[in-house]
Amino acid sequence: MNHQNQVIFEDIYKAFLQEFGTGKKMVLSTSLQDHVTSRMMSVVQREGIFYFQTDSEMRKYKQLSGNPRVALCIENIQIEGLCREIGRPPEDSERLFAVTPLFIERWMYLDGKPFVEELDVERQIYMRREYACS
Repeated sequence: MNHQNQVIFEDIYKAFLQEFGTGKKMVLSTSLQDHVTSRMMSVVQREGIFYFQTDSEMRKYKQLSGNPRVALCIENIQIEGLCREIGRPPEDSERLFAVTPLFIERWMYLDGKPFVEELDVERQIYMRREYACS
């Protein structure tokens, strides 16, 4: 990747994170052994990492323990990432998790035309293309 492409990615990613803000209610999707579940979660974003907590007795905890790949979704934004347990809040059974984004997809309209914006965070590649309806 050339330096100019990396600078473009970094600028767009930084702007995305700033626009996203520090906290949202998002849908968290997890899966284990071909069984996918989704639920609303309070998610906090700090320096590009997304955090949430859950009880160790919950089904999502068992899924996360067996498969760290997750997706977060809000409005027109989908974030795919890797999740890891990072700590224990004061409550006995609560666990804190961090999601490192690998890929972000966002739908947007520019001048009334639909576009798909993709941020490949893992490879630091940005792409925006017009969505052609067939």
